[in-house]
Amino acid sequence: MADPSLYTYQSPLEGYENLPPLPNEIAADGKSFVNPPAEKSSQYDSFPHPITNGSRGGFDIHIYFLQSDEEQLKFATQLWERVRREFPELRIYRIFDKPIGPHPMGMFEVNVFTPEQFGAFIPWLVINRGPLSALIHPNTDDGERDHTQRATWMGHPLPLNLALFKKMKKNQT
Repeated sequence: MADPSLYTYQSPLEGYENLPPLPNEIAADGKSFVNPPAEKSSQYDSFPHPITNGSRGGFDIHIYFLQSDEEQLKFATQLWERVRREFPELRIYRIFDKPIGPHPMGMFEVNVFTPEQFGAFIPWLVINRGPLSALIHPNTDDGERDHTQRATWMGHPLPLNLALFKKMKKNQT
């Protein structure tokens, strides 16, 4: 896991300075706050910078299975087929039945290109991934950070082989 102290973070309120205070009015549910009216966020239509949306897509989703476990391999193969049938607009790679790159076990990868696709596929995967774990990471110009600090896991997180990213950074200098 990458050391979070290695990264800098801009304020989440950058660009929202000097606005009037938010209301303290409680909504009808008795728990949440009433928000002031605003235009729909542009984040519904495009991913935030620095997430790229080029040929790689905005996000990769790696769905892992233990390749030596017949039940998991069968489930992963069936899930892979279902993803291809249910979400043909996504990019779906072949099933890798052994570790590849930083990934420690068998997996297949799905790329999403828009927030709309992300919003449809991720909730579906939450319900349908069964016993499998999934790594969800953005695509920026920092592969190591994307696979660690910016990554989200469904199921049990797995240790990744980050040596590949360190080697790539070393070769860039």
